[in-house]
Amino acid sequence: MSITGTGTVSWNPEALNEILSNHEGRPVLFTNARILTMDPLIGALAGADILFVGSLIVGVGPGIVTAAGDDNAIVVDATGMTIVPAVVDTVALTGGRSRRSEYVATLAPGNATDFLVIPDEVADDIPSAVATLLSRPEQVRALVEAGRPVLWAGTYVPGRASTPETGLQAAADLTGSPRVGVWIDRNGFLHQELTADGRYDETRGGRPHAYQGRYWIDGNRIDYLDDLGFWAYGEFQGDELHHAGYVMKLG
Repeated sequence: MSITGTGTVSWNPEALNEILSNHEGRPVLFTNARILTMDPLIGALAGADILFVGSLIVGVGPGIVTAAGDDNAIVVDATGMTIVPAVVDTVALTGGRSRRSEYVATLAPGNATDFLVIPDEVADDIPSAVATLLSRPEQVRALVEAGRPVLWAGTYVPGRASTPETGLQAAADLTGSPRVGVWIDRNGFLHQELTADGRYDETRGGRPHAYQGRYWIDGNRIDYLDDLGFWAYGEFQGDELHHAGYVMKLG
C-alpha cells in the first residue's frame, strides 16, 4: 500500500488502514511494546500495551490485549518498539517537578493520545527517541496525535493537519462577530476595543490608546501583536475575555 505515491508502508499496513477508516469510535491498541510513560507512578513498562479511544488514553500496562477482541479493538503489533510521549516535559525529565499532578504530557490513562513509536535500538531513552523523530524521521514507525496517525513507517500520512504558514496573516474581516466590541474589566480600569478589521485599542486607567495593534482569533484563543512589537494573548471563556490577569466582558 502506498500512502504518498512514492513510498510503501511496510509496518502494520492493515492496522493503518483500519485506523484511518475508523469512524465508529473503535478502540485502538498498540501491544507488546516497551513504554516509557514518563509518569512517576507508572514508570517504564516492558511488553506492555497502550489502549486509546480517539484522543484519550484509556489504559496502559501488560495484558490489555486480552480484552481487545471483546471490544473489537484495532490491534497494532509493536513488538521491538518503544513508545514515548510525543510532547516531552523537559522540566520533569530534569527533576524540575516535584508533584505527579504537575507533569505534562505523560502516557497515563486520562491523558491525550500523543505518542511516538520508535525501534528499540534507537530509543535508549525519551530524548534519543525524540531526536530520532527530528533527525531521522524515516526510522519512525508511528507518530500519533490525538489518536490520528501523522507519520507512519517513516512516511507522512495524507490528510494530516498542515503546518501553519509562517509570517503574519492578513487580518480577517470580523464584521458581525459577537467578539467585536469594547471589552471592560470588572473594575473599569481596562477597556479593550476589538474592531472588525482585526485591530485593537486599549484604554488603561483613563489613558486612551495605551496599547494598539493587531489581533487574531483562533477558536477561543486571541493573539495580539502590539504596534510596539511585542506579542500577548488572551482566552475567551464563555462571555468573558481573560487577558494578562484581567477578566473582561463586553460593555
